[in-house]
Amino acid sequence: MKKLTVAQICLLGIGAALNVVGANIALLLRLPIYLDSLGTILAAAVLGPVYGMFPGIASGVISGCTTDIYSFYYIPVQMVVGLMAGIFFQRIQPNGRQIWKIFLTALLISLPGTVVSSAITAVVFGGITSSGSSILVQLLHGSGLSMTASVCVVQALTDYVDRAVMVCCTIVLYRLLPASFREKTEKGRSHHGTV
Repeated sequence: MKKLTVAQICLLGIGAALNVVGANIALLLRLPIYLDSLGTILAAAVLGPVYGMFPGIASGVISGCTTDIYSFYYIPVQMVVGLMAGIFFQRIQPNGRQIWKIFLTALLISLPGTVVSSAITAVVFGGITSSGSSILVQLLHGSGLSMTASVCVVQALTDYVDRAVMVCCTIVLYRLLPASFREKTEKGRSHHGTV
């Protein structure tokens, strides 16, 4: 692994903080989406797939210790999202001008994470977690769909919507970053403060 600059380490820390804040907002408002992967996707878009996993791991541990014990169990989902976001942001390079790229990137990022999170939700928790999407799972299950099928349907829908929102937010945040900061984080050109 390459040496990280101070700017890159700061970006990873900011990413973890964004994840924690987003997750707590979604938890507090009982939203059917999660808002816990903005920092992961942002770090992955700027630093690539390997470093994109770090904010998700850090935020999962922080949230698990402070506000939501369920976050510990979903750390593998954050890792998969960071990995996929890093891969597909480099290949597709979504932007606001070509809206179909945003939806395609969100789909490619969410599919593997959905498989992992559905398995965790169905097997470990029996479909009931602290997320607002648990209400949707219960509604589908009450209408006659099996618990596993209810979890998979709801997880696929909410994950996709969540990732589409997070990809859009990532594009906006990336554009707001100063050009000098983007240059330091993307290329690692600054030799001052290298860890």
